[in-house]
Amino acid sequence: MNKNSTIFKASYMMYFLIMLFGLGIIFKVLHIQIKEGEKLRKTGVEHSTKEFKLEALRGNIYTHNNKLLAVTTPKYEIRFDPISNKTNDFFYANIDSLSQALSALLKDKSAASYKKGIIHARKNGNYYYLLAKNISYDDYQRLKKFPILRLGRNKGGLIPIQTNKRDLPYNLLAKRTLGIYNYDKKQYEVGLEGAYNEYLKGTEGTRLMQKISGGLWMPIDPANETEPKNGNDIITTIDIDIQDIAENALLRSLRKYNANHGSVIVMEVATGNILAIANLGKDKYNNYYEDYNYAIGESSEPGSTFKTASLLVALEDGVIDIDDTIDTKNGSVTYYNKTIRDAHKIKDGILSVQEVIEESSNVGMAKIIVENYQNNPQKFIDGLYKIGLNKPLGIAISGEAKPYIKNTSDKTWSGITLPWMAHGYELQITPLQTLSFYNAIANNGKMMKPQFVKEIRTMNKSLKTFEPVVLNEQIASPKTIAKLQKMLEGVVLRGTASNIRNNSYSIAGKTGTAQIAQKNQGYNKSNYIASFAGYFPASNPKYSCIVVINDPGEKSYYGSAVSAPVFKEIADKIFANNTDLLEDIDPENSPNNPRPRIGYQNDFSTVFNAMGIPYSINPRDEWIVCLSAQDTINFGRRIIREESIPNLVGMTAKDAVYILEDLGISCQLEGKGFVVKQSVAAGTKIKKNMLVSLTLSVS
Repeated sequence: MNKNSTIFKASYMMYFLIMLFGLGIIFKVLHIQIKEGEKLRKTGVEHSTKEFKLEALRGNIYTHNNKLLAVTTPKYEIRFDPISNKTNDFFYANIDSLSQALSALLKDKSAASYKKGIIHARKNGNYYYLLAKNISYDDYQRLKKFPILRLGRNKGGLIPIQTNKRDLPYNLLAKRTLGIYNYDKKQYEVGLEGAYNEYLKGTEGTRLMQKISGGLWMPIDPANETEPKNGNDIITTIDIDIQDIAENALLRSLRKYNANHGSVIVMEVATGNILAIANLGKDKYNNYYEDYNYAIGESSEPGSTFKTASLLVALEDGVIDIDDTIDTKNGSVTYYNKTIRDAHKIKDGILSVQEVIEESSNVGMAKIIVENYQNNPQKFIDGLYKIGLNKPLGIAISGEAKPYIKNTSDKTWSGITLPWMAHGYELQITPLQTLSFYNAIANNGKMMKPQFVKEIRTMNKSLKTFEPVVLNEQIASPKTIAKLQKMLEGVVLRGTASNIRNNSYSIAGKTGTAQIAQKNQGYNKSNYIASFAGYFPASNPKYSCIVVINDPGEKSYYGSAVSAPVFKEIADKIFANNTDLLEDIDPENSPNNPRPRIGYQNDFSTVFNAMGIPYSINPRDEWIVCLSAQDTINFGRRIIREESIPNLVGMTAKDAVYILEDLGISCQLEGKGFVVKQSVAAGTKIKKNMLVSLTLSVS
């Protein structure tokens, strides 16, 4: 074979191999396009597009009279597509007016700057230009009507991105009861936000978005979106006015006594509805804030407020009566080398059972229970269990501490357990559980479950209502309840809480002063819990309330001095705004003071300033009621509502006539002096041509 032939064959072979390699590439391309193309295209789309969740607007939380306690506030990031579906003629005919409108609304840069930025985005192919961040719902509604943008997503290029924020219009008021919802973390912290999350949260929607340059995600097509369904609203039992009163009264006392923390609960007697619940603790800077729900979650030895429960068992078993006497001797008694003492010797040491409660005798209560139950202590425990004090209340809000009422089979039961339990030690109970017991006494023996929510609403329509729930139809016989009611009134009339007795309405309740156990080191004489639990008006109870102040740092630590005045301040101000609390006070048991007067704030201020009389007044209150106090004059706000007849009793004729005429109501007067009677009851809805007759008297 010659040389040329060899070269030809080699060249031919090389060409053949190249042809085979080329055909292989073509085959692979066709295989990818035909066989794997759909799969790869789908994978590519999946990597550049993603389905995002659209948050539903969380339902609002309202007070019992529809004032907002928690609300979701939407904020918007506004993106703009300046290119799609916009001819040059249309775009340039409207860009000036759009830029001017944006500058006027957002006030962050000039119209010329907006115009320059939008035109630059159009020329550079930016389909996702940022116009504004963090604008309100109202501003978003205005922006939607601007030139170009008013055409919507497809033609106008408007791309809104919504984010949500949970706001509390009343800031810290009832914060721990409401709970906290964090939209960023999609988490709630206990409270009503947690308890009713299934109602509040709504249903998320979906939005398909595409990843573009810069790592941004842009909505693809509104037609692919699934709209979220907003959550339901909750109507609570909270009265924001009473909540404000309770929180401020508690705060003043905590500051005055430099206490560690405290709580207040106000309950409606007949229903168990919680009208206010305040919890304040101290931070490292000695500022007070709502750090923990002590009213629900803190279980501790209650001390003397538990004596009422101990006595209920003894009265119900018939082993003692209120007129029986107990010899407390010098105010101390010893059981198994452990001594129980009274704060001081009471009278000559001989006390009736009623006086044991009125004077809060530890010795007297210990003797009553030991002498009657030492041979069968389980009977005493069974009596407490029958009331239901050993069971949690089962409230909707999580975190309720379980009560601990020990049994005789408990390993820690000893010879001193019975006398110490009698006056509120070697057991644990929360403030809310204690209040529920006192509320039952006020409610003639019927124990109600504490309620925080009245209704669930959707689109202003009732979805579900919550009726009052009875936990124990009768905690004791009517006869026993009547005796307890008499003794609790006596505590305020003659006993340890006589400092809060007043001439306007009657109070019944019990003081409590408990030493705080120092873990395994027993008790000391420097750490106490001061409390007062009770109800008012005593003759026809409407409200019950408990005040618990933990570890007051000043010298005064008794419940009568620290907590009872907080109770009275709250009760005074509730009384000032409620016409149905007025009652006839027994003149023999009431201080000889005149009827409280109601009038215009400026008039009272002028008179007391001229006379040099100290007084406490909120400058925001226009119409006020003057309340008696020990060292100063206190004022409570009298609310005048446009839709209903106000309470005019206690006002001068001049003020009463002024208010009625301002409300468009005719009136006629009989007599002279202050209003003592009105013909149309306060709270009655105002109607056209209504006439109100006022009876006046100088007494």
